[in-house]
Amino acid sequence: MDEIIVFHEQIEALIEEKRFKELKELLVRANAIDVAEALNGLSEKDLMLAFRLLDKDQAAEAFVEMEHDEQEMLIRGFTDKELRAVVEELEVDDAVDIIGEMPANVVARIIRSADRQTRSLINELLLYPADSAGGIMTPEYVSLNPDMTVDQAFEKIRKVGPDKETIYTCYVTENRRLEGVVSVRSLLIASKDTKIRDIIEDNVISVKTTDDKEFVAEQIRKYGYLAIPVVDAEEKLVGIVTFDDAINVISEEATEDIQKMTAITPDEHPYLRSSVFKIWKQRVPWLILLMVLSTVTSRIIGFYEAALSACIVLSSFIPMVMDTGGNAGNQASVTIIRGLSLGEIKVHDAFRIVWKEMRVSFICGLSLIPVTFIKVMFFDGLYKDADGIIISAVVSVTIFLTVCIAKLIGALLPIVAKTIKLDPAVMASPIITTMVDAIALMVYFVLASNFIPALAG
Repeated sequence: MDEIIVFHEQIEALIEEKRFKELKELLVRANAIDVAEALNGLSEKDLMLAFRLLDKDQAAEAFVEMEHDEQEMLIRGFTDKELRAVVEELEVDDAVDIIGEMPANVVARIIRSADRQTRSLINELLLYPADSAGGIMTPEYVSLNPDMTVDQAFEKIRKVGPDKETIYTCYVTENRRLEGVVSVRSLLIASKDTKIRDIIEDNVISVKTTDDKEFVAEQIRKYGYLAIPVVDAEEKLVGIVTFDDAINVISEEATEDIQKMTAITPDEHPYLRSSVFKIWKQRVPWLILLMVLSTVTSRIIGFYEAALSACIVLSSFIPMVMDTGGNAGNQASVTIIRGLSLGEIKVHDAFRIVWKEMRVSFICGLSLIPVTFIKVMFFDGLYKDADGIIISAVVSVTIFLTVCIAKLIGALLPIVAKTIKLDPAVMASPIITTMVDAIALMVYFVLASNFIPALAG
């Protein structure tokens, strides 16, 4: 990242000094992805100037990798001829991704600049939901007929290959129906007169156009594919999803889960490019909800106000009890959410999960009892108190019970969310912590009221 910052500063310096020949040489030597990162943040005038120094292929590749704000800035500054040149070099799925983030007037210009075939493909892809396989696939793949010879297959690959997303895996179709796949490696080691049907792999894994994009990415990861075919309801091949698209999906989903787990409404825009008002909108609804839910905790404390007054020292252990419960619940929830995301855990595994977490929580709780007792009794000085042993025991047992309850809640809530078609990440840290806090206080005060002499009497 430091190299990109230096690159960005070099570009700014060369533009300011009007050393355009050196700037062009600098840009042409660089990787298009690095160019895209380095151009982000330039003023509109400088961005247009630098972008126009790129050659056609490099410009198209850099354009795809730019932030949406820079893309929109460039499109607004392009002449129709320049826009047409960029659009012609874009992969169809990249064009669809860009269109999805642009205002209507910019979208209209992009579509007008595309040729008839590209325009038709773009409109077709736009019909699919953005979070489906159809929404992220590309129709640019190499299709072979099973009756072709290897020699004929190579001839077709040479002819159509330059315009396709990938040529390393070719898809064998008959009347558009997917029959199997054949790799270029298989073609290379077969004799040129061999029929494609004799070397295809017909046990092919495919996905439906309606499958969720996260499921598609998981299938690519699971089987180690460079690309996975996408078929419609009639098993006809309509496109492919490549591994780079899968990586983007995994990255986006991970970011979204992290935001949900920390009580932030998901947003794709980078932090530094989001306005204060937008960040406020992301955060404040959850803060209000959690604040309202926390009134349960305050009501519990209010209900046992007399107990706290009779034994002031009880209040000093409330943060420890609540924090331990929250941490225990979060440990379980993060593990289960991760397992659900990777497909390692299914909803029907709920009973196995409960049984396992019961045992884990029991052992963890038992481990904390002596540590808590020693801490409260000696480090917190209760050995001087007449009821010190009883209070230390109450706090220790509360910690034990809280850990057991918290881990069960943390494990079950994500599964419940999955069952009712919610994202399990929603049931992470903030919600679980709020619930566990209330339960932990109830357990704490009930035990204290029954076992501490000053309160039981």
